[in-house]
Amino acid sequence: MQEMVNRSYLPDTNRLSVLSATILLGYALTRFVTIPVWSFTFNLVGVKINLQVDFKTVVSIIVAVLAAAGIDWLLRDHPALMGTGRAWNKNLPHWILPALTAWVIGVPLNNLAGGLGWWIVFGMGSVLLVLVFVAEYSLADSADIRQPLAIVGLTALSFTLYLFLAIAIRLAGLRLYLVLPALVLATFLVCLRTLFLRLGGHWLFTWAAVIAVVIGQIAIGLHYLPLSPVRYGLALLGPAYALTSLAALMGRSHKWREILVEPSIMLVLVWGLAIWLK
Repeated sequence: MQEMVNRSYLPDTNRLSVLSATILLGYALTRFVTIPVWSFTFNLVGVKINLQVDFKTVVSIIVAVLAAAGIDWLLRDHPALMGTGRAWNKNLPHWILPALTAWVIGVPLNNLAGGLGWWIVFGMGSVLLVLVFVAEYSLADSADIRQPLAIVGLTALSFTLYLFLAIAIRLAGLRLYLVLPALVLATFLVCLRTLFLRLGGHWLFTWAAVIAVVIGQIAIGLHYLPLSPVRYGLALLGPAYALTSLAALMGRSHKWREILVEPSIMLVLVWGLAIWLK
């Protein structure tokens, strides 16, 4: 019993290196490969929308799929899971954050012209991606001594990624019809994964969808306000985290005083920081 409690595993170094290098190579190629942009024009509720798909967009989708498939590949070599007949859907929760991480890394990389800033984001993204893979690997084994730390770390990483995504989208100056789907999808995935972690493996699709819709409405209201990218990101992060925390606490307690303390404090702190920063 003691051996089970104290055990801990790390992903195979060769597999982890190949997986991370393949994903990052995809982003590196976008600086050297140029493919004509595909344009699609259509009408939606009387509004003419011109959608452009370029090579960078395609690469972002591909690397997100690679990250999801890659964590599944790493988990199939997990010593605690080998020979257990673990079905693919058991690994599904572990796909969300690696895919989101790979996608979010691409947003600033695709919008930076190059130079030192591009390489800094590239290096930080590399480290972040490896940390996410290692944390998800630790979560696969309930007896891993790093699991509590992995849960806290992944929750923090999820909302950090969300903040970076909101800031990067604001910096890119995208149109609202492009901003809204990206933020709503990211909110849904971050909330869904966080609630799954905090509630011990329970899916709360309805809560995640409701939170995503609420944040989408807030994003519409903030879109045309003269907010800096950091303020804009923090203004979305505050309610996203507060509502996610509220949903998690409601699943574990029926005392409103306990339920409201953490979400309220975090919302005040994050929005206070947004007001204080210029």
